[in-house]
Amino acid sequence: MKIYDVTAPIFEGMPVYKNKPEKQPKLTTVTNDYVTESRIDMDVHTGTHIDAPLHMVKNGETFETISLEKLVGYCKVLDVTTVNDRITKEDLIHFDIQENDFILFKTKNSFDDAFHFEFIYVAEDAAIYLAEKRIRGVGIDALGVERNQAGHPTHKTLFGHGIIVIEGLRLKDVPAGEYWMVAAPLKLVGTDAAPARVLLFEQ
Repeated sequence: MKIYDVTAPIFEGMPVYKNKPEKQPKLTTVTNDYVTESRIDMDVHTGTHIDAPLHMVKNGETFETISLEKLVGYCKVLDVTTVNDRITKEDLIHFDIQENDFILFKTKNSFDDAFHFEFIYVAEDAAIYLAEKRIRGVGIDALGVERNQAGHPTHKTLFGHGIIVIEGLRLKDVPAGEYWMVAAPLKLVGTDAAPARVLLFEQ
């Protein structure tokens, strides 16, 4: 069985959203004789992470409301590496997208080792289309599912239909197809997101 680890590594100097210094993780290590202990200070949206509605919805639900059952199961990796700028409804209508699918978008983003300000994102009409399909969740290989949309309509459309959002995936080496996904977030309470380890198992 082949396992794809599609999680971004976390380290000081890693790609962070818009290269904002305050979003860089800080690692400190203390060694006393043979005992070493490290601390990490990082944004909950660091690297590969799962958003909660609170992230973009006033008084939205916090992270612990996301059911673990929705984060484990079949998913479909869709190759949209030919897309420029944004993923639209037109880019999706030829794919077999069914109710309860968890859709992962493999875009040109997966081939960038640094943060790219013009990253590929999911347009509002694509989010509406996915909501109409009643999918379970959506993941993308960018640190945001949308870029600079006023009012963040993509997030709000997805959250408004109970669709889970995973950002920061690394899908460069993953062929398009169906996989068994295990997305295991930190068990945080009261937050707007949580870092996650995401594994895809080849069927």
